[in-house]
Amino acid sequence: MKRFKILKFTPDADMKTKTGDSPLYNSRIIDTYIKLIKKKYNYINISELLSYARIEPYQVTDEGHWFTQEQIDLFYEYLVKLTGNKDIAREAGRYSASPDTIGVMRQYVLGLVGPSKAYQLIGKYAPNFTKSSLYESKVIDTNRIEITVTPLKGINEKPFQCENRIGFLEAIAMGFKYRLPEIAHPECLFRGGSICRYIVSWKESRFTFYEKIRNYAVMALSTTCIIYYFISPWTTLTMILPFSIFAVLSLNLYIKILEKKELTTALENIRGSTYKLIEQIDLNYNNSLMINEIGLSLSKQMDIDSILSNVMQILKNRLYYDRGIILLANQDNTILSFRAGFGYTPEQLNILKNTWFHLNMPESKGLFVVSFREQKPFLVNDINEIETTLSPHSLEFAKKLGVISFICCPIIYEGKSLGILAVDNIKTKRPLIQSDISLLMGVAPEIGISIHNCMLLEAKERQFKSIIQVLAASIDARDPLTAGHSEKVTEYVLGICCELGLPKEYEEMIRIASLLHDYGKIGIKDSILMKPGKLGTEERKEIETHAEKTRGILEQIHFEGIYKMIPDIAGSHHEKVNGSGYPKGHKREEISLGARIIAVADFFEAITSKRHYRDPMPLDIAFQLLNEETEKSYDKKIVDAFIKYYNKKLKTQSNILQI
Repeated sequence: MKRFKILKFTPDADMKTKTGDSPLYNSRIIDTYIKLIKKKYNYINISELLSYARIEPYQVTDEGHWFTQEQIDLFYEYLVKLTGNKDIAREAGRYSASPDTIGVMRQYVLGLVGPSKAYQLIGKYAPNFTKSSLYESKVIDTNRIEITVTPLKGINEKPFQCENRIGFLEAIAMGFKYRLPEIAHPECLFRGGSICRYIVSWKESRFTFYEKIRNYAVMALSTTCIIYYFISPWTTLTMILPFSIFAVLSLNLYIKILEKKELTTALENIRGSTYKLIEQIDLNYNNSLMINEIGLSLSKQMDIDSILSNVMQILKNRLYYDRGIILLANQDNTILSFRAGFGYTPEQLNILKNTWFHLNMPESKGLFVVSFREQKPFLVNDINEIETTLSPHSLEFAKKLGVISFICCPIIYEGKSLGILAVDNIKTKRPLIQSDISLLMGVAPEIGISIHNCMLLEAKERQFKSIIQVLAASIDARDPLTAGHSEKVTEYVLGICCELGLPKEYEEMIRIASLLHDYGKIGIKDSILMKPGKLGTEERKEIETHAEKTRGILEQIHFEGIYKMIPDIAGSHHEKVNGSGYPKGHKREEISLGARIIAVADFFEAITSKRHYRDPMPLDIAFQLLNEETEKSYDKKIVDAFIKYYNKKLKTQSNILQI
């Protein structure tokens, strides 16, 4: 049975203390071995070697990946078996200095000025490649350094790793075009010592050697000239002094040539290291811009769909993935479903929108479901390797979408899984690596926070709307004949708003005002509200107070922003454009737009519905009466918008009846 080839991301803080399970050695160490094998042992099947060591090829190319002691041991054990070379660890260490590798030497060590500085700073850059030991250096002479390596507690390295270190120390000097340095190893972990101690010495560069010769020559020739000047001044001035000057100048010229060569070599090394650094800086900068863009985008959006759509667009623009998808769980956490994505064909989007992943079924073992349940990311670089572990449903889904390699990360907020963020490559063929997981795991919490905040807002909005609905219904429910009046008026109000092209936020504000426009009737006696006959003068005055009572009640609610207009709009819906309305007798533009809209809707709903004192009017008479009241009681622009809306509504109902 094939192994489950999935990479799980485990933060350093959660690493196990068990040596065999702890990531200790950076992938660049193995990468150097692989380059050496390709160069000198090309008959070796690298895939077979990596498989034996339980290492995936993409892990080797990922500079952010780390291997365990067990993986390193298995790799070396099988490599020695394949090559028959027991010294290959030291050879691989030396190979770090080769121009064929862009590994540790090129990227770190060669960015320094010379071997002395490189050896002195080994304790600073060694942690970039190994977490197993502590490296320290001490200068003994200008060309002699003592380096000690102390293993950390619980670490059990092998002798071949000591040999690899020696090879690496040799490579440092060789990388600067020096001869192979001499390395004494007076104390070794594997010979009973408590640490590994190395004394590294190297021959001075030709530049330094000839510089000393020149200095000695200047002293010797100067002394000779002085002595011979007293013996034979003419000979000294005509022969010895010119020769001395020529010799010193020649040495100076040769030293300058050597110095230039060494500086050129150092600059080339620094340039190579700098290019690599610039690439990493560009990548980090791009990722920072992306996270900043996501943060800004999320802060501007108030609904989940807009948030997810913007996040997908930013991921598409900033990251090098062919496709991306976000799945969210429903309120009961029983189903994962598609909410946003990019890079998919229309056919594939249709499949995604009609596919659900069951979270409440124990037999569901797809990676999306497992990632959601266990709150762990997964990386798969070849789905064929895990097909035996997938359910038929998951396998069919993957094949329909053409999935080859992908990463899925849980979207989590305060320990609760909210959904899944997944990306994959099908065109670029770029392998997905550990750093991709790290990046996406940095983005996912931001999405989780925003989704949670939106869910809270939506929950509060639903609660608010339900309260408003109940308040409106409580007034209508006092009389069976007026039940549903507020909802019907609100329907007409929204139709008018649509025809007028009013903003959504303004439309929502008027919706609430229309639902509550008659709330002041709570203070009117039932005997007046439900009187079957015509109202008397005093009764009419009493019923007219409901508008002012509505305003007074709603002013006690702490509305914010545009919603502060609700009390005035709801309390002014009986004002008329000619000033004959109540409670304040306002005219035309003195009456708010929202109140003028509700006035038309309220009037039409009232005359077309049954009341205690009359039957509902036929539509033709109702529209005739509405037109007669236009420019007297109601705004013509609003009346026209209502008639247009109502005609569309009648046409739609007619079409439905014909079907």
